Amino acid sequence: MFDGIFWDNDGVLMETEHLYYQANAEALAGVGVELSLDDFCRISLRQGESVLDLVAGPGQSSREAGELRRVRDEIYFRLLGAEARVMPGVRETLERLHGRLPMAIVTSCRRENFLQTHRASGLLSYFDFILTREDYGSSKPDPEPYRTACARAGLDPGRCLAIEDSERGVISAVRAGLAVAAIPGHMNRGGDFGAARWLLDSVHDLPALLCL
Repeated sequence: MFDGIFWDNDGVLMETEHLYYQANAEALAGVGVELSLDDFCRISLRQGESVLDLVAGPGQSSREAGELRRVRDEIYFRLLGAEARVMPGVRETLERLHGRLPMAIVTSCRRENFLQTHRASGLLSYFDFILTREDYGSSKPDPEPYRTACARAGLDPGRCLAIEDSERGVISAVRAGLAVAAIPGHMNRGGDFGAARWLLDSVHDLPALLCL
């Protein structure tokens, strides 16, 4: 049994990654760039880079780049409020785990977007604390997010489990010393999950993994 569980948010707890793709695609379409789903998955989800850089170049000013990001962020915030959904099986799994051991969310999501995502989710009461992008310096796949979480919880990383759906999230947790159970969604299935200790089909498999 582990001493603590740390959960990624987007694609693990909440169904949001398709909304981020939609927001980026709409913003880029406005400047004449078509964003394929394959390019989004490769650049954003696996590499952790911005697809908005597809229009970066000598002719683009910082002002134009900032405006494009603002448009994307506005679209994404609106979509999160209207369409973000709890992933199937998450609520039931959290209910079974709640009170048995400490749990927290470790996300690369900005706090404003995170709170918008969970405005009506009803999930936050299951967690002891939440780390968003503002709470650490370097984002996933850097180990800092999970090291920060373990330090805040006062737990040995080697005694903790991370639940991730992306290659870079898995790398972040493994580098920090945690065991990882990966649950890749359809948008992350092209990633390399060899570093994860377990590869699960769905969150429904987690209680059995924990011998509950």
